[in-house]
Amino acid sequence: VTGLRDYVRKNGFHEVVIGLSGGIDSALTAAIAVDALGADAVWGITMPTRFSSGGSVDHSVELAENLGHRIDKIPIEGIFTDFLAALPFEGTEFGVAEENLQARIRGAILMAVSNKFGGMEVATGNKSEMAVGYATLYGDMAGGYAVLKDVFKTLVYRLAEWRNRDGEVIPRAIIDKPPSAELRPDQKDTVSLPEYALLDEILHRYVELDESADRIVAAGFDAAVVHRVAGMVDRNEYK
Repeated sequence: VTGLRDYVRKNGFHEVVIGLSGGIDSALTAAIAVDALGADAVWGITMPTRFSSGGSVDHSVELAENLGHRIDKIPIEGIFTDFLAALPFEGTEFGVAEENLQARIRGAILMAVSNKFGGMEVATGNKSEMAVGYATLYGDMAGGYAVLKDVFKTLVYRLAEWRNRDGEVIPRAIIDKPPSAELRPDQKDTVSLPEYALLDEILHRYVELDESADRIVAAGFDAAVVHRVAGMVDRNEYK
């Protein structure tokens, strides 16, 4: 809260813009922003596509109502369809490029609102995702400040529970739902990544404690998983 408040104010901003996905990361980010700056200084935008669950919008609206900040819905399905029609993708299978395109459309919309109205965009990604590259350059990584940049996913859940200690602010449905980027049908984070409890322990050792992959394996972790995670971290340093 202090970090976000200081960064926003010392850089001459008076409000922030946040993309709300209906997921726990953007929900916790919004709660931190309201605590830091006040509800009147927070503008949430939800941007659904064909892959968005019903809860992605509904839960975002419920969150905004609980926190008392503004929220707008800007569907991007039409923009996404136009992009696909304009790109030389015909005859190819749907893949990462199409997934990332949705994130980049959202990033462009948030930055457009930021440019037009002066609020700083706040990025919502957590440390677990950032470390292994499970984030899109020029998409959900866009923003002036990443509040959760040093917060592992397992700690995100603990902070959300802590924020709700005096009453539900972050909707229970957001905390309980399986994490998903919702960029393709039935997508779940755990298909692309190990379970977060395991991933975070490996990342803590590899990134924070600077242990080698071999030393982590020697501590009792599965060798294939450890080397996979270490490889993801190394490959995604550029992000």
